[in-house]
Amino acid sequence: MANLSVRKLDDKIVDKLRIRADQHGVSMEEEVRRIIEQAVSNPMHLGDMATQYFGTAHGMDFEMPEHKPHNPIDLSE
Repeated sequence: MANLSVRKLDDKIVDKLRIRADQHGVSMEEEVRRIIEQAVSNPMHLGDMATQYFGTAHGMDFEMPEHKPHNPIDLSE
């Protein structure tokens, strides 16, 4: 695994990072790893994002409409 050093971070940023790590119960180093991993991972799909922010954990229960299966459009002609 690689190592990374980040220089010239503003003290306010480091303080906020320390607080955020404490809130998540991890070290600052682990918090930075999580932030970087999230920043470079695949973007969240819109439906997943809606469920995360407005789903059952927040008192909402979505009923997804049922869609009948369909055949793809034939573009060979």
